[in-house]
Amino acid sequence: MTITHKFNLLAVAIGAILLTGCGDAETTLIEKDPIEVPDDDHDDDHDHGDDDEFLIDSMGRIAVLSGESNVASVFDLDDNELLDTFSLIHTSNTLTSSADYRFAVIASRNEDYVGFIDGGMWQEDHTVHLHDYEQSPAMSDFEVTGSRPTHILSHDGQLAVFFDGDVDAGTPASVKVATDSQISSEADPLPTLDYTINMHGVAEPRGEYLLATVRRDDAESTSVAKILPDQVGVYHLHDDEYEQEQILDVLCPDLHGAAQNEDYVVFGCTDGVLVAHEHDGEFEAAKIANIDVLNGSRIGTLYGHEESESLIGVASGHGGGEATLIAVNPAQGTMEELEWQPESPANPVSYAFSHEGDAFLVLDSEGFLNVLEAHEEDGGMHWELHERLDITEQDVSTMPEGLSFSMTVAQNGHYVYISDPIAQHILQIDLETLTITGDIELDFAPDSITWLGIAEAEHDDHD
Repeated sequence: MTITHKFNLLAVAIGAILLTGCGDAETTLIEKDPIEVPDDDHDDDHDHGDDDEFLIDSMGRIAVLSGESNVASVFDLDDNELLDTFSLIHTSNTLTSSADYRFAVIASRNEDYVGFIDGGMWQEDHTVHLHDYEQSPAMSDFEVTGSRPTHILSHDGQLAVFFDGDVDAGTPASVKVATDSQISSEADPLPTLDYTINMHGVAEPRGEYLLATVRRDDAESTSVAKILPDQVGVYHLHDDEYEQEQILDVLCPDLHGAAQNEDYVVFGCTDGVLVAHEHDGEFEAAKIANIDVLNGSRIGTLYGHEESESLIGVASGHGGGEATLIAVNPAQGTMEELEWQPESPANPVSYAFSHEGDAFLVLDSEGFLNVLEAHEEDGGMHWELHERLDITEQDVSTMPEGLSFSMTVAQNGHYVYISDPIAQHILQIDLETLTITGDIELDFAPDSITWLGIAEAEHDDHD
C-alpha cells in the first residue's frame, strides 16, 4: 500500500492540517515549532520546556524475525501489542534497521534481495518545523538490488549496502547508499559505487564521501583468501555515482569489518587496524599494530559510536574459538584487551553500544547481559566489566538449533531489548537500574530483533 500525504503550508500556519490518503491506514502528524532561546539562557540540563508535549511520546516499536518461518512481526513498545505481521519472500533472512530507524531492513544474501518494512514512525525536518509521524507498519514495494548483499552499515543518516558480487556469474561488487527519505520515496537511482571485480568488502558512508574497500588483482593482492580486499579507497559523490578520489597508502591485508566514530573510520586487518582520518580536505591513514594478546588472531568485526572515543573490536580465535574484545583508541593510536571474559562456557552472541555510547553491551550464550564501562586511567580510557544481569531462567542447553539470544538498543532512552528463543519472549531492560521492566510474550521462537522509531537527537549512529 502506498500512502501519500500533502501538506498545505498556509493551512499549517493557521492550525489546520490537511491529510490525504488511501486505504485504512491512519496517520498522526505532530508539529513542533522551533523555540528561540537567548544566548544567555542556554544550559546543559537538556530541559526543553513545555514544547516537548507537542512531540509524539512513544517508546517506539520493535521488529521481530521468526526463527520458525519466513515471517516478520512489528510490536508497539508502549503497550507490547502486536501491530502487524508480514510474510517475507525468502526463507533465509537477516534483520537490521535503516539509518534513521524508520525501516526494518530485510536482507537475503543468497537471493540477492534487500527489502524494507516501514515501521510507521519517523520525523522530518522542514527547516522551520519538526514533524513527527505515526502510522501503521507497512511492507514497502521498494527493493535495493545487487549481487550478494552482505555487509549493511549505517552512519549519520546513511545506510550503505555492500554487494559482494559473484565470481561464478562474473558479477562485480557494488555499493548502494540510501537515506530513509530515499527509501520512502523509492528513489531511483540511488547513489552507487560500481566495481569491476567481485570482493567480500565493506563500505562506510561519511557525508558526501564513501570509504570503501579495494581489492587489487590477484597478482598484486596480499590477501590469502583472494576475495578479501587489502586497501581502502575514498570516493566522492557526483550526481548519483561515487568517483574515486584517492587510495589510502596503508595496506590492510585480508580486510574485514569496519566502524567509525565522530572523527575516525577504522577497518580490521590481519596485522592490526587501519585508521582513516580527514585532514584539510583529504583522508590520511595509519596502522595500529595488533597487540600480543591477539596471538595471530585478527580483529574482524568492529563497533563504533559517535560519542565514544573508543571503538570495540572483536577477534575470534582460530577455528572460531573464544572471542577477544579489544578497545581501539584511534586518536591515541593504541589498542588494549578489555578486562572482561564471560563465565565459562559462555560465548558472546551479540554486541552493541548503549544509545549514548557510555557503555558497551555484550550478550552471551548463557543468557547474561554484560555491561562494560570505560573509566579514565593514566591519561586514557580503560574498559572493564561494570555489571552482569542474568536474563533467563531457562536451561540454555534447550536452545533451538540455529538460534540464540539477540539484542537491540532503543535510540530514544536507556533501554535494551533481548529476545529469548527458549522462553519465546522479549525482555525490556532498564540500563540505568539494570533491571527487567517489561516482557513481550511471543507464540514463536524469535531469530533476531531490531528497534524502530524516532531516535533521540544526536544518538542516531549504528555500525
